Amino acid sequence: MINQNKYQIGRRSFLKITAGAAIVSGIGLPKKVLGGTEERLSTLIDLSLCDGCPDRKIPACVSACKTINKDRIPQVADPIPLPWPRKTIEDWSKKREVFNRLTPYNFIYVHKAEVDWGGRKKTIFVPRRCMHCDNPACATICPFSANHKNKNGAVVIDQEICFGGAKCRDVCPWGIPQRQSGVGIYLHVLPEYMGNGVMYKCDLCVDRLAQNKLPGCIEACPQKAMLIGPQSSIEKEAESRAGQMNGYIYGNKQNGGTSTLYVSQVPFEEINKTMARKPGQPNMQVDVKRKMANSDSMGKAALTAPVLGIAAAAIAGAWNRLSNRKENAGKEE
Repeated sequence: MINQNKYQIGRRSFLKITAGAAIVSGIGLPKKVLGGTEERLSTLIDLSLCDGCPDRKIPACVSACKTINKDRIPQVADPIPLPWPRKTIEDWSKKREVFNRLTPYNFIYVHKAEVDWGGRKKTIFVPRRCMHCDNPACATICPFSANHKNKNGAVVIDQEICFGGAKCRDVCPWGIPQRQSGVGIYLHVLPEYMGNGVMYKCDLCVDRLAQNKLPGCIEACPQKAMLIGPQSSIEKEAESRAGQMNGYIYGNKQNGGTSTLYVSQVPFEEINKTMARKPGQPNMQVDVKRKMANSDSMGKAALTAPVLGIAAAAIAGAWNRLSNRKENAGKEE
């Protein structure tokens, strides 16, 4: 059994969790908010320009992202409690240097695709990260509203209130979010029975956007293969570039539409053939339908209500015990 006394839970995190639980359990459930159309941003990735940074060991976009997020994850518990009943953990804390797949420490990677098209072989480099869907099922299903879509279009996971249950990864058609066990709020509640860490993924550098800076991957790209701008402008630019190269667009229809668009001279069906979907390595299947498309109106409350009852009680108990310890310690002193 893990010693819960050695962890501290902040009042701010506690209030965030209980507030999220109240919302998704049906108490004042708000209408779905997809973000303001005037403020929403999209990104464009032009595969005709990306060359994979052949002069670098790690592509510039990947390196920049790693640098920006290197201190994001807090210190991992030692030992990491084994969750019941699976008895499995996902620990990348000793493999932070990995850059050829998505991990909690690596939010973007570049896939190399060798395809035969137009009678000759072509090499295409495909940066892969969160698609920042227009209507993300991952945000719909999150039990504590830790996963949400900002008005600027970014889909963000709040690591302070994420339990690492991985429901977001289950409903993501690309399996984007990645889990780091041994960190997060679950350590303060029922670490052997509830949650298993925190889910991590690209958040479109929302902190940098708030400072009027470009996302790290876009700023670092030496080929200017990545752009960001108002969604309507990016959609027009994608259509223009695809038309000029007699090419194809990915992301405008997949999963109900996303805030990340790719343009390519080669059909994405051909690119997808080079992608054997594995954990942390999403494919580019063209026919991607949105999961939970028919259950949004009541899916959130129905899917999470049993968990919330247990979770809220456990969190409240943990908070009361901690408060009582502090109070008793003060009296003894």
